[in-house]
Amino acid sequence: MDQFEKAKDKIMMGAERKSMVMSYEERLNTAYHESGHAIVGRLLPDHDPVYKVSIIPRGRALGVTMFLPEEDRYSHSRKMLLANICSLYGGRIAEEMTLGKEGVTTGASNDIQRATSIARNMVTRWGLSEELGPLLYDEEESDPFNRGYGQGSKPISEELQQKIDATTRKIIDDCYAQAYQMLEDNRDILETMTQALMKYETIDSSQIDQLMAREEVSEPEGWSDSDSKKDGPKSDSSEPGESASDAEQNKASDDMPRDDDEQRDQPDAPDQNLH
Repeated sequence: MDQFEKAKDKIMMGAERKSMVMSYEERLNTAYHESGHAIVGRLLPDHDPVYKVSIIPRGRALGVTMFLPEEDRYSHSRKMLLANICSLYGGRIAEEMTLGKEGVTTGASNDIQRATSIARNMVTRWGLSEELGPLLYDEEESDPFNRGYGQGSKPISEELQQKIDATTRKIIDDCYAQAYQMLEDNRDILETMTQALMKYETIDSSQIDQLMAREEVSEPEGWSDSDSKKDGPKSDSSEPGESASDAEQNKASDDMPRDDDEQRDQPDAPDQNLH
């Protein structure tokens, strides 16, 4: 079963980049970032359940928080979309709370892109804003056969464009404030989950339940202290014998573009479950 689980994770989250060299500070920041995603997503009732959190680099991501829906879903409610925006900003907020505003990294760039895309689509395409109502404001490609659907909307005025931007910004600001308050109220869980990730590198839903209940987290099945030395990304602080040139060569080979890297850069998909 362990091999099946690893194969599933590789397909859903991408291949592990175990040769990637990361400093202790980088790994710690990644642990805070992924913990922020997981905690906010776990606390929101309309969000998909947290399946697994890992700080082992996969694809172009330094860490991954995976959410799995409990059933097939073909449409998304306004509450669920707002919950997704909140959890997407959980990582950046965790960085801000632990590193300060000046210490926030670029690691949240894809989260910001996806959250902004969801908010803007809510306003311009899905009719989910009270201010602008159920109208199409976004340009679409016209139907080549002129069958009356899929035609682009009319050009919008500068005043209306400003209103669209303001409404989109309000959605983002409200979600950001909600996620910030959640992490502020559960700062102790943020710290314990971060330490669990630093120790085990990957935690699953059962361990997350323990952490959210403020219980002592159990070890992963089959885990031993030696696993943290032979698995996962190498840390500069734990590899004193490796030269700087070796580290650069490893990093360069890991940064080559791969097919599975591309699938995590789709900002328009509100059901994207990787954070």
